[in-house]
Amino acid sequence: MRLALALLLLAMPAAARAEVVREPYGTTAGGEAVERITLANARGHSVSLLTLGGIITAITMPDREGRLDNVVLGLPDLAAYEARANFGSIVGRYAGRISGGGFVLDGRRVALADDPAATVSHGGRNSLGAQVWQAEQCTTAGCSSVKLRHTSPAGANRFPGRLSVEVDFTLTDDDALQIEYTATSDAPTVLNLTHHAYFNLAGGGSADGQSLQLFADRIAELGPGRIPTGRMLPVDGTPFDFRQAAPIGTRLRDPHPQMRLTRGLDHWFALGAVDGTIRLATRATDPASGRVLEVLTSEPGMQVYTANSFDGTLAGAGGRMLRQGDGYAIETQHAPDSPNQPDFPSTVLRPGQTFRSTTIFRFTAE
Repeated sequence: MRLALALLLLAMPAAARAEVVREPYGTTAGGEAVERITLANARGHSVSLLTLGGIITAITMPDREGRLDNVVLGLPDLAAYEARANFGSIVGRYAGRISGGGFVLDGRRVALADDPAATVSHGGRNSLGAQVWQAEQCTTAGCSSVKLRHTSPAGANRFPGRLSVEVDFTLTDDDALQIEYTATSDAPTVLNLTHHAYFNLAGGGSADGQSLQLFADRIAELGPGRIPTGRMLPVDGTPFDFRQAAPIGTRLRDPHPQMRLTRGLDHWFALGAVDGTIRLATRATDPASGRVLEVLTSEPGMQVYTANSFDGTLAGAGGRMLRQGDGYAIETQHAPDSPNQPDFPSTVLRPGQTFRSTTIFRFTAE
């Protein structure tokens, strides 16, 4: 009897435990070593990310039957990530677009480009998502988190101030990925940080049948070049009204002028006052798998993007060519072009201040 019990126990799979696993992922074209860090929780679910730009390569979560799948889009290898700026990465120094080639700060013109008509997107070339960050994993027993650190020198992509940034990734035992950003600068600057993971709760195929519920009643109107006009438009009676859950694909082909301008969703949805309160921003569901994603954030809004630039020329991690509808990004952040929009919440960071922002991606199944 005792022998049979012992054999049975040996045959059972080991209980999952929270842990952090680090492994080499390759070397950048510039010769820097990159690690892949996997955060696993006590349920055996996991998040994998790279020290290159904090790129999330996988979030493995169960469906209603307990089957695990990766619910974010990925690319085949390190070279592919280097060639595709900001794919699945931390975005900054300034997430979104800045118009007019720069902005005025404290009465001084900050030129981010030589062309005064240029649009600078996501902080410019070789921004935070293209840097190799230093990683420090947690050491407490049963923890599953890692801190990424990076110092952006003064003048990087022409932004003022030496910027010190820390981003903490924590996977909890109730399947919530919490991302906490902190940053300081030694000179006045502007800052808008987010993460650009693309979600697909089905684990592959089209995400058009997945539903979004966005707890926002206004969007930032866009003009030529997809630059905010400064006006906020109510979502009532428009295809941007996701206050009640609606399948993504039913909205993207609506003839509304704002939808036609961006060929899908690529808009900033306002969530409310800028008071640092963490609030529910989004609830996404996949009817087929039963997976649910809730997004909570301390940010005043979110850029919702339906991968409108995916045209079948970019290969995903499984070799399948990515097209619009294969995933969507929910980028919690301040509004694009805020430095040039006096009525938008300020994104100025001054010496002695600490930028703080929290976003939580919480997964369940029903």
